[in-house]
Amino acid sequence: MQKILVTGFEPFDGDSINPSLEAIRLLASHRTAGVQIVVAPLPVSAEHITATLRHVLHEHRPDAVIGVGQAGGRTEVSVERIAINIDDFRIPDNDGAQPVDEPVVPGGPAAYFSTLPIKAIAQRMRDTGVPAQVSQTAGTFLCNHVFYLVCHLAATEFPGMRAGFIHVPALPEQAARNPGMCSMALETIVAGLKVAIETVRDVTVAARGRRTEPGYST
Repeated sequence: MQKILVTGFEPFDGDSINPSLEAIRLLASHRTAGVQIVVAPLPVSAEHITATLRHVLHEHRPDAVIGVGQAGGRTEVSVERIAINIDDFRIPDNDGAQPVDEPVVPGGPAAYFSTLPIKAIAQRMRDTGVPAQVSQTAGTFLCNHVFYLVCHLAATEFPGMRAGFIHVPALPEQAARNPGMCSMALETIVAGLKVAIETVRDVTVAARGRRTEPGYST
C-alpha cells in the first residue's frame, strides 16, 4: 500500500478560508484502494514552513507528496510542472515577511521538476469533468516555496519519495467577496484531488519522465 501525503495551507492575505485547507480536511476521511492518505496543514510562513514540513515528512515517511495551494486568479486546477529556487513574495506572508529575490534553499539547484505524472493527472481530471491543465509556473510565493522544498528534501533526505504541487482556484464564497474572481466548487476541487491521488497510485514516473502506464505522453 502506498502512503500519499497531501498538504494544504492556512488562510492568508486577510482571508478567512483557503480552498486547499478545506479540501484536505475532506480528504482526511477519504478511502482509496491501495492508498493510505495522510494530510497536513502548513503555515503561510517562510520562517516556519521548513521545520513543519520536515517534521511531517519524518512522521509519515510518505511514498509521494501532493502539495495543494490556492491560486485565486486561475480558472482550472493547475498541475504544476516546475518549482524554482526563488522567493519573491508579491504580498507578505502571515508573519509579515516579504522576501524579494531570495533563494528557497541557498546553494540549491535552480529548479526541480515534479516527479508526479502531471499530464496523466490533468488528463484524468478532465476525463472525469474537472477542469484541469498542466501549468508551467507555480509562482514565487509560498506554494512554489513548498513545491521546491519538498522536491529538495526528496532529493537530499527522502530518496525515492515522489513530489509535486497542484494549484486550485478560489471558492465561490471568496469570489462573492471579490467581484470578477474565478472560482470552483469545493466538491469539484476535492473530486480532482481524489483523481490525482489515484493517478499517483497508478502511474509511476521513471527517471527520464517515462510512465509505466501506456497512453499518457510526457
